[in-house]
Amino acid sequence: MEELYFLPQPDVQTRWASPENPTATPGSGGQTNGGRKGRPCVRLGAGESVILAEEGVGVAGTIRRIWLTVDDRSPKMLRGLRFEAFWDGAEKPAICAPLGDFFGIGLGRTTAFESVFFANPEGRSFNCFLPMPFQNGMRLVLTNDTDTDLAYLFYDVNYTVGEMHPVETPYLHAYFHRENPTILQQDYEILPTVLGRGRYLGVNIGVQVDAERYGGAWWGEGEVKIYRDGDGEFPSLCGTGTEDYIGTAWGQGAFAHQYQGCPIADDINRAYCFYRYHVPDPVYFSQSCRVTIQQIGGCFGRDKQWLNERVQQTNAPVFRAGEGRLPADLAGDDTVFVMFERADDWSSCAYFYLDSPINQLG
Repeated sequence: MEELYFLPQPDVQTRWASPENPTATPGSGGQTNGGRKGRPCVRLGAGESVILAEEGVGVAGTIRRIWLTVDDRSPKMLRGLRFEAFWDGAEKPAICAPLGDFFGIGLGRTTAFESVFFANPEGRSFNCFLPMPFQNGMRLVLTNDTDTDLAYLFYDVNYTVGEMHPVETPYLHAYFHRENPTILQQDYEILPTVLGRGRYLGVNIGVQVDAERYGGAWWGEGEVKIYRDGDGEFPSLCGTGTEDYIGTAWGQGAFAHQYQGCPIADDINRAYCFYRYHVPDPVYFSQSCRVTIQQIGGCFGRDKQWLNERVQQTNAPVFRAGEGRLPADLAGDDTVFVMFERADDWSSCAYFYLDSPINQLG
């Protein structure tokens, strides 16, 4: 707690960028309408972009907190608003993700939750507390990639400038990925191979289950695998199951803890959003990092019977999990629990620090 009363070097200054002071210039906030809340928000038309915060070449600092809210929180808009961050004058963004996915929850949905990195107090706002250091300028941009105008965008970007960061200070990156559907027996890539030295912070994942194909069968048997520093076919770090990775077990319901959670567990619509952040259990890498998760399901009892009938109706076999694609004989299988390969709609936003302001990912 001593950090709360620690005073930095005299040159370190606090900045707030908002519609009332877009450039965060000292002494220039809240001038519209005689200073009586004249410009608390901006409009973001279809196809338009807005700079949320910017510092030019020669300025070092750290983004400490981002808050924003929008009037249209539909899945179309939350997936169609693109959030980007550029460090040290780079032309390529280190962060590029849909708004909702970057701010800790997927599938274009919102709900009240709080984690160590993100929060949505009442399901109507987006908060990020991940520190984002920069050495030589920064730019945060929000783009409306939809065909619908956004009438109201409120935001605050709170940061400091004037810090003397060590040369080896890493930069925050975020990678968004979606596969709809995933490919049978091909692990979904949470983070494709990234080169350099850094720290994998974790991920939030959204899964829209293909209930028409798989019914109510369990979808989350897949293991998370982290390949570090030249791992080949097999990883150094391997989990034991999807719900195990986020700290629960034997299925997955709704909860939100500091480092792990599942804010949305919609069993009716078969939609799930969950996260795991490696804070007390850091994942470091010195050369490279790749993170994947398998799409493996499991069934027993009535789910086996339903799947077997579905196979007969569609002539599309269910493949048992394992080497080779071996159709599961669900009707004649007396195994209590059968694991099988699945193909559902998966999406994710992975976070990591890297010793470069750009990465090699697309």
